[in-house]
Amino acid sequence: MASLPLAADPRLLVGADTLDDAAVYQLTDELALVQTVDFFTPVVDDPFDFGRIAAANAFSDVYAMGGTPVTALNIVCFPSGVLPLSHLTRILQGGAEVAARAGATIVGGHTIDDPEPKYGLAVTGVLRPGEQTTNAAALPGDYLVLTKPLGTGVIATAIKQGIATADTVASATACMAELNRAGAEVAREHALRAVTDVTGFGLLGHLSELCRASRVGVEVWFDRLPLLPGAAELAQAGVIPGGTRRNLEFVAKWTVFADPLEEWQRLLVADAQTSGGLILAVPPDRLQAVTAALASRGSAAAAVIGRVRALEGGDSVERSDMMRVYAARQ
Repeated sequence: MASLPLAADPRLLVGADTLDDAAVYQLTDELALVQTVDFFTPVVDDPFDFGRIAAANAFSDVYAMGGTPVTALNIVCFPSGVLPLSHLTRILQGGAEVAARAGATIVGGHTIDDPEPKYGLAVTGVLRPGEQTTNAAALPGDYLVLTKPLGTGVIATAIKQGIATADTVASATACMAELNRAGAEVAREHALRAVTDVTGFGLLGHLSELCRASRVGVEVWFDRLPLLPGAAELAQAGVIPGGTRRNLEFVAKWTVFADPLEEWQRLLVADAQTSGGLILAVPPDRLQAVTAALASRGSAAAAVIGRVRALEGGDSVERSDMMRVYAARQ
């Protein structure tokens, strides 16, 4: 990606340069489009649940930008002649169920024959220019609020290995299939400007993007991280996806574990999430109101997991202490 030219269109309000979750393109003084695409292989066994999770994950990028989803296109890879077409029907029904909850219309899509099933959406949302949220607007002193628990990566791996309990699968599935609409609405109502979501790069990976775009540092408090039921036990047992290990290796150049943390704890902070929550950067004077608003909307979490800090000695983000992880709140 670094070798590709950046778009120079002045109507592109948010592009690839800030490592944001979706693009924002201005059409008129009153209207801008939010555009994103995401698809992946199954993370659960049930086709309907897979469709719900993949759709919620795709809509998440629009919510992270402060947009309202309006349309979506199905993206399908399916092994015809290997799996029954009823599986494909259930996948698409799951996606349609989530789109209906989002208030968006699925207007078509494209399907190809592929040895491994994959599903997702290309989503278009709308917002008023200037009201977009971005990972480039965090300020020192902001608190970091996470709206869903972590652990979907290790749980998906346990599902593949056939060792996840039914209760663990049910709680993870419900969390992944939940839309991030509540977090986006709260961010809009309380005039928050810095938001990102937590997906495949893990909590630390997405925080590193926020830090580099906003030219700030962060600290994270492990004891305040919400975890899905069963996630800690599975991580301690060594049920770790390869993507999680690669995430931790990638963010190591910017991360200091300021307190002793066991390997499983470090890995959970980098766990590769599917359809994770939003991270809201919240000024101190709005923190109580924001967490209360999230709770009143039934958000899966409203956890204050850390805060944004200034980078001492300048704002260069190429530094080993850009992110500090503590065992407990400082």
